[in-house]
Amino acid sequence: MGEASRPYVICHMVPAVDGRIVTRHWDLSSTSTAEYERTAKTFGAEAWIIGRVSMEPYAGKARVPKRKSREPIPRKDFIANREAGHYAIALDPSGKLTWKSSSIDEEHVITVLSEQVSDDYLAFLQEKGVSYLFGGKKDLNLKRVLQKLAREFGIKKLLLEGGGKINGSFLAADLIDELSLLLAPVADGSIGTPSLFDAREGRGPARKLELLSARKRKEDLIWLRYKVKR
Repeated sequence: MGEASRPYVICHMVPAVDGRIVTRHWDLSSTSTAEYERTAKTFGAEAWIIGRVSMEPYAGKARVPKRKSREPIPRKDFIANREAGHYAIALDPSGKLTWKSSSIDEEHVITVLSEQVSDDYLAFLQEKGVSYLFGGKKDLNLKRVLQKLAREFGIKKLLLEGGGKINGSFLAADLIDELSLLLAPVADGSIGTPSLFDAREGRGPARKLELLSARKRKEDLIWLRYKVKR
């Protein structure tokens, strides 16, 4: 399964040629979007993971009611469904996503929290049937989270499809095994918008890569696959 029994992590993204990843102004065709989804399926991953902001359109909006009980809820992982087979995972340390359902297109939802979230929010997740894992008291220990995903849900392969900060955090923690980049035929030219990896100010956690393949796809996309050297 990989180092310390964690899933094999593939960062799968559509960057511009200058590494920017905010696609809404690029006028990409539906064919390009379909190509992204098609190439993602070739990996046979059991799960995909993104951050809170990216997950908001999928989560929807619901009300988090106040609990009547004053009994504290222990900060223990809650597993609502470990037999789903496919999972949609959100990194939401502050517990801000208000889920309408416990699934996205039949993929069971798992949310990753810090121990700072409220009891009201934990009760809300339990009532919705959303599984949750604790990744740390305040900050998330990503390696620990991956090990839990492997142990509790049997996830062997995971697609990382986050924003620049989340991808950068995985890169800094040396938790990315492979890059799958559908390079869009776009020169973005923005300043201050997210790039593929935004780990930290100044010198970043540079990782050496080995090219596995380079293929031209539809709509002038180039599918690049790299293995992270260790």
